[in-house]
Amino acid sequence: MRILVVNDDGIDSAGICCLADLATQLGEVWVAAPDSQCSAMSHRISVYGTIDVKKENDFPVEGVRAYRIGGTPADCVKVALEYLMPKKPDLVFSGINHGYNVGVDILYSGTVGAAMEALVNKIPAMAFSSDDNTDRRVPDHYLIPLVRDLLSREIGENQIWNINFPSGDPRKVKGILEERMICPKSAYETVYTLQEKQGEAVKLRISSVLQTNAQEGTDMAAVFGGYISVGKVSSGALGEK
Repeated sequence: MRILVVNDDGIDSAGICCLADLATQLGEVWVAAPDSQCSAMSHRISVYGTIDVKKENDFPVEGVRAYRIGGTPADCVKVALEYLMPKKPDLVFSGINHGYNVGVDILYSGTVGAAMEALVNKIPAMAFSSDDNTDRRVPDHYLIPLVRDLLSREIGENQIWNINFPSGDPRKVKGILEERMICPKSAYETVYTLQEKQGEAVKLRISSVLQTNAQEGTDMAAVFGGYISVGKVSSGALGEK
């Protein structure tokens, strides 16, 4: 297969190196990733100005053609398909994101947004996330067998697979839970702290706190409980299979 690997954490992130490395077990791999951190950009694209595209000769996975792109995650997919790749890929992998993409956070996710751009172009896609993408032990053990299994299944043309891994010792993973309900809250609570005030104008510092509990039967509860969560995310703008 020909696989395009993208992400939203940037081309220098540990997660995209891990995903590209594992993807070489399945076929020819191309990488197109943002020049810098682009988390929570959802499906945003650039429509004015210019986009810088640079071949990444020092990408740490041998045999992979990699490009550093000065745009959003969805831009990276668009540029790769329309300009870089001589033929469209058979599959798009997005991730491995640093931080879970479960619950309401799916709406904000640049990782999911890039995968949705693949759907716009009728290319199957999978989004991968972990609470710590610098720890590749669980993906190393589970990702390729899981991908091969999912590729053998039917999925709607308006759907992507969304996979979330816990980190740590793969022997402690309790299993794989599928078809989890999307949790109706964010895994990461946004906190705004007053940093500076001048009259009626204020400057707020933004931080986030990982939630400690989730409703049973949801994707969030699965990963909090030490399981790999596998689910489908749909785009209502695209037709059913």
